[in-house]
Amino acid sequence: MDTRTPMIAGNWKMHKTPQEAGVAAQKVKDLVKGVEGVDVMIAPSFVGIPAVAAAVAGSGIIVAGQNMHWEPQGAYTGEVSAPMLADAGATCVIIGHSERRQYFGETDDTVNKKVRAALAQGLLPVMCVGESEEERDAGKTFEVLDRQVAGGLEGISMTPDKPLVVAYEPVWAIGTGKTATPDQAQEAHAHIREKLASVMGKSLANATRILYGGSVKPGNIAELMAKDDIDGALVGGASLQPESFARIIRFREQ
Repeated sequence: MDTRTPMIAGNWKMHKTPQEAGVAAQKVKDLVKGVEGVDVMIAPSFVGIPAVAAAVAGSGIIVAGQNMHWEPQGAYTGEVSAPMLADAGATCVIIGHSERRQYFGETDDTVNKKVRAALAQGLLPVMCVGESEEERDAGKTFEVLDRQVAGGLEGISMTPDKPLVVAYEPVWAIGTGKTATPDQAQEAHAHIREKLASVMGKSLANATRILYGGSVKPGNIAELMAKDDIDGALVGGASLQPESFARIIRFREQ
């Protein structure tokens, strides 16, 4: 991990009005001022992106969309495109989050299309993968991860100038209060990196950041980050409070 800059990403999901998002982002900016060696990302709702982008301007904090359509424009009511995200102030986008897969029919094929579109627009894609509790209990964790990584990146020629971030989210640990143990998370991250190596080559795989997502809190971040293949966190509920999120970002101080 010495060559990979940690990333702590806050996914605010369907929370905060634009005004609330701007205020919270300003607080995060103030609380983490002076922190070095960590990339910070905030993913507000679509309507909150301009307010957050304005609040964190000049700070280095990355603003992300939570989803996007793969077409640049068209008759897709309710969708948002990569050019729209970029124009609103985002430089990054979360793709294939488990909630998108579970509730909105996201598939490995649509994830693949969205990763392609994000890279073409110059957005940093955060591609999410992870198994359900049933799949883990059935011993299919690695099978699921292999399928999702391969499917999401099928036919895409990755290059150093177009980086990718992967987020491992065990579905059974999202919003449940359950957390994969650091050893469980490390095992999955190491396997994902091996699969990435088979898809994009060892050098790029070793340079790719893999984040852990699943009930990350100030109390467990340091132990997770001590693992070799855990390069950061995709934080849900604990990112909604600026003070809690800042403590996670300052994991080295714990």
